[in-house]
Amino acid sequence: MTAPAAKPTILIVEDDASIRDYLELGFSYEGFRVLHAVSGSAALELFGKEAPDVLVLDVGLPGLDGFAVLKAIRERNQTPVLMLTARDGVEDRIAGLKLGADDYLVKPFHFGELVARVQAILRRSQPEQGRCLSYADLSLDTSLREVTRGGVRLDLTPRATDLLELLLRHPERALSKALILDSVWGSEFMGDDNIVEVYVRQLRRALGEPELIQTVRGAGYALRLRA
Repeated sequence: MTAPAAKPTILIVEDDASIRDYLELGFSYEGFRVLHAVSGSAALELFGKEAPDVLVLDVGLPGLDGFAVLKAIRERNQTPVLMLTARDGVEDRIAGLKLGADDYLVKPFHFGELVARVQAILRRSQPEQGRCLSYADLSLDTSLREVTRGGVRLDLTPRATDLLELLLRHPERALSKALILDSVWGSEFMGDDNIVEVYVRQLRRALGEPELIQTVRGAGYALRLRA
């Protein structure tokens, strides 16, 4: 019998009790082992003891702020860190990314997007062994990077394959353009976000009929069959 995979450990560093409790409950339901800290110093102490797989790190912490915590972590290793903050200035985003943050999300946020972003940075830091992702008659071998539909192999560009993989990992869920841009092109991408629309059109043509990528008005794109 194959042993069950270990739960990934997430360290939530947040001094707002209501947000912290919300995130703890949500990530527990998503299959994570959840740790929490309410200050920068407590976060670093727990980080040293527990070696979490990923951190969700608030910027506005008492004592050591999130930037100071991130800097200290980066002096030790490259554990994935997503910065969570009420600050929406470009300067704060740039500062976090320069210090080595893997992603950055501004409050208020949608929990589904936060989970997807955390899962994305975990995948980038811990590449999976080969796995087949599928939806309807569409399949992607993540090891060989081969896509088939109805048993017919499709010739996709590497970026289109990355986009398809993201959609296949979250079937039926509407993914925002911002989430797709960060997950597929990376947080450092500074180009026009219309590139997402360009690749969605390209992928739709390549996949053929019946259409599998639907536009969800006001929410983004979803891999789903039309009702």
